[in-house]
Amino acid sequence: MNPELDAVSPAEARWVASQRKWTKGWRRYVTPGIFLVYLLYVIPSVSENQHGARAVLGYAIVAAFALTFLACIRVGIDAEPWRFWLLYAVMFALFLTELPLARDAAFVFCLYITAITVGRLGARALPVAAALALAALFVPAVIPSWNTTVDNAFGTITPVAIPVVALASLGVLRVVEGNRALAEARAELARLSAENERIRIARDLHDLLGHSLTTITVKAGLARQLGEVDPARAVQEISEVEALARRSLSDVRAAVTNYRDVTLVGELATGRELLRAAGIAADLPGAVDVVDPGRQELFGWAVREGLTNVVRHARASSCAIRVSPDAIEIVDDGVGGATANGNGLEGLRERVAALGGVLDAGPLEPKGWRLRVSLGPGALAS
Repeated sequence: MNPELDAVSPAEARWVASQRKWTKGWRRYVTPGIFLVYLLYVIPSVSENQHGARAVLGYAIVAAFALTFLACIRVGIDAEPWRFWLLYAVMFALFLTELPLARDAAFVFCLYITAITVGRLGARALPVAAALALAALFVPAVIPSWNTTVDNAFGTITPVAIPVVALASLGVLRVVEGNRALAEARAELARLSAENERIRIARDLHDLLGHSLTTITVKAGLARQLGEVDPARAVQEISEVEALARRSLSDVRAAVTNYRDVTLVGELATGRELLRAAGIAADLPGAVDVVDPGRQELFGWAVREGLTNVVRHARASSCAIRVSPDAIEIVDDGVGGATANGNGLEGLRERVAALGGVLDAGPLEPKGWRLRVSLGPGALAS
């Protein structure tokens, strides 16, 4: 499986795969192979004008030219210059060698030379095509002995066919380049989509597991302390640890499948329990009706990240949360210690920035820490 193609739609994946398929393997020879049928026109001219060893040489040159043309296709127009131009020189030498044997029919070779030249040079090959067309038009005219019935059947078309092939090859080249650029763009979009998904999962797992594991650690430590003095309370704490672990597992699965259920009400309820277990006095709002439903998930993430940092780093004795229609603020009276550039805060900052909001996090004087998320009046979560 290709992870880049997996990140796009099935139709796009099939399109990109088909573009790559026709540039590899035997398929790249299909169209050029069909094009080689025009070389058959040279054989009757060799047969009519040459005999014995010269005729065999003429046939061999046609076969060698066809193989060299296919070799050019195999090497590719994007290959190292010396490889391409070596094969190009061989093709041109075969054409010149065939010229006295097949006479004006040998100019059929120029169709293939023109196509290869355009493939390599693009529009810069048009002067070369024009020169070959003029040669096909005037060289037979100045050699009367070349004017045979067989030659004239196709020879008069060749000077016209060369520029036609040049223009057609240029058009095909533009289409191929466009398709290649589009395929590369789609592959890049697929890569970026996969990368963004990995970043989202990493961010969500940090937020989910960081909060949950902190809570589990605190409650497990409390249960250990209560084990001898208050076994019933210790059992209750352990039961809550088990329930939290199960919920965390469900949250992780939901984050991976992009189905999350983070609400401001739920995070405040969980946060109240977390602060209680950590021995921190909680001053939390009892209702969040003032917050638009479209903002409650983002504010829930802010509560989750803020309280996780309070328990981990602040060594605070109290923590307060204030909410308004446009902002949420988490303040503690601890010694701080959280970093404003930590992974959790960075992930939250990305969420806030996506909605055009602002995240402020930093120490307070004389002590304490504040995390504030504020949104503009029109910003709503999608």
